Amino acid sequence: MTPLVALDYASVAVFALTGALVASRAQLDIVGFIFVACLTAVGGGTVRDVLINRASVFWIADPWVLAVASAAAVLVFVAAPRLESRYRVLLWLDACALAVAVPAGVGVAMRAGLDWPVVVVMGMATGCLGGLARDVVCNEVPLVLKQGEIYVTAAFAGSLAAVGLAAAGLDGALLACGLVTLVLRAGSIAFGWRLPVYRSRPPRNR
Repeated sequence: MTPLVALDYASVAVFALTGALVASRAQLDIVGFIFVACLTAVGGGTVRDVLINRASVFWIADPWVLAVASAAAVLVFVAAPRLESRYRVLLWLDACALAVAVPAGVGVAMRAGLDWPVVVVMGMATGCLGGLARDVVCNEVPLVLKQGEIYVTAAFAGSLAAVGLAAAGLDGALLACGLVTLVLRAGSIAFGWRLPVYRSRPPRNR
């Protein structure tokens, strides 16, 4: 198993767990759990592979990916009632999944020989779009769109770090990508790091 394949499997497994946790919050049945878990697990990677015209979408080339996502869904279906704070668990699992998925997307784009802006966008897409689809389908406010949340920013910074190290000819680009992404996202969860948000000015009295 190559490092890129291992990253894809890891991101699939953890994102599937987050999808199943959101399904538990929506009180879906076991089929709903599996559907949402698989959608979350492969959504970002599918968009990435289609956009870069990869020879085959990763889960079509390797259907065992769906088996991993389905197993994660069944695990959460059984275990979710025992979790006291499912949303807190969801946030941390999602942070870990983001820190794995972004390097996976960056690695695939780099291997395809794409220009650095495309590499950065593919890292962000791989990390963010599955979770976005998960939250929209389950009628939750998407994490990526919550006010001031460092989510897409974490994916962007991680992707940019990888591109910078690769351009400098240094090793560990994908590791740095994952670490930067995780530190920023974890800081947002644990310490309340936020970006400034736009606020409209109150209307002037005439």
